[in-house]
Amino acid sequence: MIVKNFLETEGQIKSSHGGKGLVKDVRVFDQQDFETALRFVIYNELQPDSSIGVHQHGQDEEVYVILSGEGLMTVNDETRAVKTGDVIVNKPGWSHGLENTSDQPLEILVFEVAKP
Repeated sequence: MIVKNFLETEGQIKSSHGGKGLVKDVRVFDQQDFETALRFVIYNELQPDSSIGVHQHGQDEEVYVILSGEGLMTVNDETRAVKTGDVIVNKPGWSHGLENTSDQPLEILVFEVAKP
């Protein structure tokens, strides 16, 4: 059994894809932890008025899971409000970004899978 706690795993505070402010970035699992096309599991915490800048991943597919908080998610040219419990798919080649527009932290898990 392999278990890690993202709240107890060391992370970095950094800019994310040119977004606003700083984001807590915890790489919970990396590609070498898997035997499939799963590339990573990341925990991000966005403080109020911070964001993950709009970016694109080529052939990788990502899933964002909103653990707590709310904000605005942009996928391609569409922006909509997201909140706790929402799960967003970012298909290969799509552009995407996330902004915390609330006065509380926005917490997410990000899963990335390589296209076979």
